[in-house]
Amino acid sequence: MACSSSALLPGDATAFAAALRTLINNPQFSDVTFLVGREQQEVFAHRCLLSSRCQAFHSMLSQSQEVRAPLILRQVQPKVFLAVIEYLYTNAVSLNNLIALEVLTASMEYGLDDLRRICVEFIKDTLNVEQVCEAFQAAVAYELIDLQKYCLTFIENCTQEVVQTRGFLELSEPAMQIILRSNCLAIDELELIYAVREWAHVGSAVLGKSVHEMAETVVSGLRLALLSPSELTTLEEDNRRDQLIPVRDELDGRLPASTMTIECLPMLVTLCIPIQLA
Repeated sequence: MACSSSALLPGDATAFAAALRTLINNPQFSDVTFLVGREQQEVFAHRCLLSSRCQAFHSMLSQSQEVRAPLILRQVQPKVFLAVIEYLYTNAVSLNNLIALEVLTASMEYGLDDLRRICVEFIKDTLNVEQVCEAFQAAVAYELIDLQKYCLTFIENCTQEVVQTRGFLELSEPAMQIILRSNCLAIDELELIYAVREWAHVGSAVLGKSVHEMAETVVSGLRLALLSPSELTTLEEDNRRDQLIPVRDELDGRLPASTMTIECLPMLVTLCIPIQLA
């Protein structure tokens, strides 16, 4: 008696993906419309495909009361959303430096782990001075440890250039804390302090906080003990204007108030104790 046998044999994946690509944003036979971004650009798609490929879309489409009613997605750019759609239809995605970080964000929001992996690899392969802080910020926000470590190493090697970028000035306090904890930053300490001062001033203007409030969570990462006496004097003069480095009148009796000048700051900042300049 002959034994039966069976096997699952793959066909041409390239041809299959190419055929599905013709359905991307194609109104013919589509059964769901998205209005995407501020401009509410129409994007046409297919419910069965989206729901089978992504649990987030499955939930979204299941909750839709009217089959023909368009679904509004204001918080995502059309180019980014179309990249997600491309991935769901073809298992591949077209990326560039302008949208990669936003596609990464979308992959996290939609729970698309493989798309997240693809985005992370692309970002690492194309990382540059202008974009590294944005990538690092995303890695910190979404707890992407591998990308965070990769970006931090890049920042360590190019610190002097990185601190001059807009991305550095827009870093969150947690991201700045991580950078300042590094012992491998390729920059003079006084230059780093001035870069942090500029970051604090920008954050102060945007968030409506004082420079002191912006800096108080990150200042302990500044290595004031590395500064020369003349640099400390310069820093003291600057600090009188904006109180970048927090201070108070006395250190619990350990130092007399009359000695509370910025020369005391290396020890005080290490102890994370606020003091006040005499």
